[in-house]
Amino acid sequence: MNPTWISLAVLAALAPSLQRRIQLSRAKHRSLAGHSRMAKRLARWLPGYSFDEPAFFGCDDAPAEIQAGRRAAFFAMANTLQTRHRLSIEATAAARENISDMQFIAAYRVPFQFSRLVREHLKVGSFLQSAQGVQVTDLDGHVFYDLTGSYGVNVFGADFYKHTMTEGLARTQALGPVLGSYHPVVATNAERLKALSGMNEVSFHMSGTEAVMQAVRLARYHTRRKNIVRFCGAYHGWWEDVQPGPGNPMPPRETYTLSDMNERSLDVLRTRKDIACVLVNPLQALHPNANAPGDSTLVDSSRRAAYDRQAYTAWLKALRQVCTDKGIVLIFDEVFLGFRLATGGAQAYFGVQADMVTYGKTLGGGFPVGVVCGKKEWMHRFHEDRPADICFARGTFNAHPVVMGAMSAFLDQLEAPEIQAIYQGLDERWNARAQHFNRVMQAEGLPLQAANMSSVWTLFYTQASRYNWMLQYYLRLHGLALSWVGTGRLIFSLNYSDADFEAVVQKFVLAAQQMKEDGWWWHTPALTNKSIRRRILKETLFR
Repeated sequence: MNPTWISLAVLAALAPSLQRRIQLSRAKHRSLAGHSRMAKRLARWLPGYSFDEPAFFGCDDAPAEIQAGRRAAFFAMANTLQTRHRLSIEATAAARENISDMQFIAAYRVPFQFSRLVREHLKVGSFLQSAQGVQVTDLDGHVFYDLTGSYGVNVFGADFYKHTMTEGLARTQALGPVLGSYHPVVATNAERLKALSGMNEVSFHMSGTEAVMQAVRLARYHTRRKNIVRFCGAYHGWWEDVQPGPGNPMPPRETYTLSDMNERSLDVLRTRKDIACVLVNPLQALHPNANAPGDSTLVDSSRRAAYDRQAYTAWLKALRQVCTDKGIVLIFDEVFLGFRLATGGAQAYFGVQADMVTYGKTLGGGFPVGVVCGKKEWMHRFHEDRPADICFARGTFNAHPVVMGAMSAFLDQLEAPEIQAIYQGLDERWNARAQHFNRVMQAEGLPLQAANMSSVWTLFYTQASRYNWMLQYYLRLHGLALSWVGTGRLIFSLNYSDADFEAVVQKFVLAAQQMKEDGWWWHTPALTNKSIRRRILKETLFR
């Protein structure tokens, strides 16, 4: 046969595959968050280095007097924190040697260049002795306004969950630790969750990550397809491919990471036949196509966040239609946001019905839990006509009596008039608070703004700087409790009164003013985000 014809035949055979590959590549976001394999390679290549004291205080070429002021302020703050919170800090230092999570958190509170000196001197405590209202108290008796939200668990305030935990134990303590059999509250919980989610069946699990694992497992079982679609930057737990890139020792194998709110991603879903399910984390609407913001990556002032409810609703509706047309299972991962936006969760809030929805966090009423609610055709774990064809999923502590009791108490409280009243005007209330916060920061001449999705906030910075991460320590100094990701995510409980919120705003003003006076936000027109990134590149290459 003529070699030319052979070549043409090979090209013709490869053309559809090549076209799908190009289409998939075009649907990925241009950032590293959209290219998991590339991000992993870069993570392996990126060398670690630590600033010595001169570079720590002067990596932006600030004048000598500004650097001296920063240095004095840094060590003064370190001394104040160490003195004021001695018991909390000492307990943390002692426990850190034994607890790997605490070692990780300590290392990644700030950009790695600054981490060594911060860990050595600017210590904070990880232990608390009590929580009340919207506040927490450390081991030294100092009270903070809580902006951690317990990673999303604390929707209604600490006292609410103290009640549901106590009530859950009271309802089920006669059965105690008996597992395998069910306490009667399990049946009533399932009925109520069906009503809230609009689904037909429910399964209980031990964590939100496990719930997502089971939802994906069931989608693969019923569709007989193996691949998953997640959207750039979205978090669905730390297991396997759904958390690709840096942080996962394995490269992605069966997960496509596509660009959020992008028509090209819909084209991929329309044309491929190997996609079992699409995972959606509605929290991603606050920062589409960007990883969850944390201060460890706050190397300049390019962090941005914004939430457009109307645009995200339109996107979800388009996604719903494509999944329906192509037999792809649409899974809403509401582990973090569930019951924060509305009684019926993100499905009710956006007016879009998923095929399966996962819950966790707050639904346990203060205890760990994961739940999958789904349509009957997707939840069934076996086939009557093929008895060996099953989708197995169990767990020793699934439907633990105490957890189920607390869930029952949570669902009771969710229906209470005083809780239902909190949902009335929820968006308007928190949008107004964010607008007030931003006006105050602007009026005070502080380079700080907030973007919010209801009561979940991300702070961003309006003036180029390498030291924005310092704000988290000034906020702690002035009585605000933050999670280890710092200003990347503030989570308010919904029981914050106007007076509570105003107290937080004033503490922000005091903290930010002090940070500005101490020279950390020194600025010159030559200092831009672009110039900062160029300098970091030089530091990386030539150290």
